[in-house]
Amino acid sequence: MTENDVVVARNLTKDYGARRAVDRIDFKVKRGEAFGLLGPNGAGKSTTMRMIACRSPLTSGELFVENFDVQGDARQIRRLIGVVPQENNLDPDLTVRQNLLAYSRYYHLPRAVALERTKDLLNFIGLTERGAARVDDLSGGMKRRLMIARALLHEPRLLVLDEPTTGLDPQVRQEIWSRLETLRRRSNITLLLSTHYMDEAEKLCDRLLIINEGRIQIEGAPQELIRQRVSRYALEVREAEELRIEINAGSGVRSVIRSGAHLYFADTPEQLAPLMKRYENRRMILRPTNLEDVFLEFAGNGSQDQ
Repeated sequence: MTENDVVVARNLTKDYGARRAVDRIDFKVKRGEAFGLLGPNGAGKSTTMRMIACRSPLTSGELFVENFDVQGDARQIRRLIGVVPQENNLDPDLTVRQNLLAYSRYYHLPRAVALERTKDLLNFIGLTERGAARVDDLSGGMKRRLMIARALLHEPRLLVLDEPTTGLDPQVRQEIWSRLETLRRRSNITLLLSTHYMDEAEKLCDRLLIINEGRIQIEGAPQELIRQRVSRYALEVREAEELRIEINAGSGVRSVIRSGAHLYFADTPEQLAPLMKRYENRRMILRPTNLEDVFLEFAGNGSQDQ
């Protein structure tokens, strides 16, 4: 473990009775990076985040945050991290500004410091004009931004975000991504986020883990995983259930059946072009590959490699 390691998990395990939610996983989060936990619902992402945030005890293994052991140093860890939980836990009886000022007391911030940071954070999240508004009068996106601001009040080294944009429309999600990227540029804060949105992981994360059924399936930078696992281009054919997929369709072409669709992967569009003639009367798209292609290979969606 080095000074550059913000989170270190070794053989990390979490059981709920007979059910194993996290199954002996190992990973490290480096200082200043955006690190993602990607997986379907129930994969173990949120459980892992809760253990890192000292909100759920681990069953076995080791887990360190900023060189502190979560099993004995929870108080020190909480001072160094900011947490944005999946559920909205803002106080609906307080205004936007009052929510931040009330939270500042948990960290014993002097009043003058709390007022200044509240002002700066409301400006950062674009809610300066809504400081006197009640939480219940905010949109879903505004509430998520306010929760992020609240987690930043004590200037944490690590920001933990559990599915930060779940349920938000695409425009609001893009806005939150932009603010998180700005935050990283300004402060070099480390981001740890869980998500089941492929575009979110691909957009925000320097590195990520794909988790399924509590186990790590693959780890790496999003673009590296795409290039290594599914080549650069995909031909996706819908409404092809009754057709046989081309096996060994050509040098360097891989074929997959996924939920009734036929998919072919190759390094160049030219390798895929001959196959398009076979599917002339079917819905098809020739596109660059993406993280969802990698995810479905490991998380499972009825895929069958050919």
